[in-house]
Amino acid sequence: MSKLFKALVKRFFYAKNQKESEKNPELADYINKSQYYDHNKRSIFFSASEVSNLFKMILGGGIAAILPQSVMPRSADILSTMELINMEAASALRHMKTIEFIGNINVFIGILFFACYAYQLVYVIVPWIKKYKPVTKETLHRYAVLIAARNESNVIGQLIDSIKQQSYNSAFVTVFVIADNCTDNTAEVAEKAGAVVYRRFNKVNVGKGYALDYLIENIQRDYADRPFDAYMVFDADNILDRNYIREMNKVFSDGYDIITSYRNSKNYDSNWISAGYSLWFLRESKYLNYSRMLLDTSCAISGTGFCVSRSVIEKDGGWKYYLLTEDIEFTIDHVLKGYKIGFAPDAVLYDEQPTTFSQSWLQRLRWSKGFLQVWMKYGGRLIKGIFTKRCPACYDMTMTIMPAFFLTISCIIINIAAEFIGLALNIRVTLLWDSLFDCLRNSYLLLFSLGLITTITEWKQIRCSTAKKLLYTLTFPIFMYTYIPISVAALFAKVSWKPIIHTRISDAGSLSDAGSLRS
Repeated sequence: MSKLFKALVKRFFYAKNQKESEKNPELADYINKSQYYDHNKRSIFFSASEVSNLFKMILGGGIAAILPQSVMPRSADILSTMELINMEAASALRHMKTIEFIGNINVFIGILFFACYAYQLVYVIVPWIKKYKPVTKETLHRYAVLIAARNESNVIGQLIDSIKQQSYNSAFVTVFVIADNCTDNTAEVAEKAGAVVYRRFNKVNVGKGYALDYLIENIQRDYADRPFDAYMVFDADNILDRNYIREMNKVFSDGYDIITSYRNSKNYDSNWISAGYSLWFLRESKYLNYSRMLLDTSCAISGTGFCVSRSVIEKDGGWKYYLLTEDIEFTIDHVLKGYKIGFAPDAVLYDEQPTTFSQSWLQRLRWSKGFLQVWMKYGGRLIKGIFTKRCPACYDMTMTIMPAFFLTISCIIINIAAEFIGLALNIRVTLLWDSLFDCLRNSYLLLFSLGLITTITEWKQIRCSTAKKLLYTLTFPIFMYTYIPISVAALFAKVSWKPIIHTRISDAGSLSDAGSLRS
């Protein structure tokens, strides 16, 4: 059988675009009308009876004029070639179905993702139709303010100053600092600013959870005769609005044992990385935690800016949460215990966000690894609580720590596998990439919409120029996309707690003139 003939047959019988079909319109028309042509699957199958007619058309198209008689094929060769072509077409169809199937998985993951998180769209609406109003008369309470610090001499003084300037009665507030494994003069700066300072040096049990537990243990021992009603926890880089403690006390007086607050940022305007963090925390405050409280379900504390009653600490035996994300661990453990974590919408704090991608990578890698740790420890109990307790907060916390991670990793693995399959079979995977592009486009629009809504409604809270507010709304989805490689790395990386260096010096007065959440 002539190789030239085989090539010519494949050329005509596998014509799949207009340019190739135009080279032999008669043949294209015949194939289009043939019952052996499947327009949906774009596959061609030929019976032996059609071979003769097709071959005549090929010859009629001018091929005979350029073929020597010595290479003219015999009927048996034609039948053999057609059988081979039909087999190859069937194989190609199977491969195409595989790629289509994987493309459909992308669509399914997108739908599942939306189904898991569609309830949060309701959260966007709730603050516009309900407002929080304390139902119990405010009473004064004694608060121990806890600050865990490691080499934070640059910023800890401004936090303590903002606490000293509170509108709340200062006689009911005592500031405690745990200088944890410090190699600088953090302890001396804190003492000079008016804080009670404890020092801790432990290279084995490293992390904020261990530091808080050590600090609380010392406070309970040294202040046993005059115990505090509750503990407030802050990071050393924070600055408080002057009404912060007063607003937290209103919600505490309303009967909540655990309360979180409105988290803003000192350096929203630094770059797209700090703005990405900031916009997320603003959204979390206004359209997650505030809505949760208005719907009478549980909020989630977020690392800093929260209050815990003495009774909770005593029942827990101190602070016994040592995972990489001790805040989420604490939240989920108390949701499972039946607590409803409250939210103080007008208690505003400002903290400093990372500005370099290397810092951001390390911090969010720790968060992602911590979420995995929390899921491994509490995931089963959360799922059980959804069905046995019919607990909305259990579902909400489940969605907070895991499905987005699993769905993202699944999508990545499936698409990488599909790419290798395509390379191995020498077939194009454009359909797959189209599907993936659609998912990315839709998710970008969703994230952009959430960012835009938050930017517009929290406009007065954001401390930067109009141009940067609009620009960083566009880059917000990109910031969120960078969680994808971080989530993958978290599966394999060995992660330990590492401090973030803070240097941003801000004046509490210049930050706290932003409007309140309910204004």
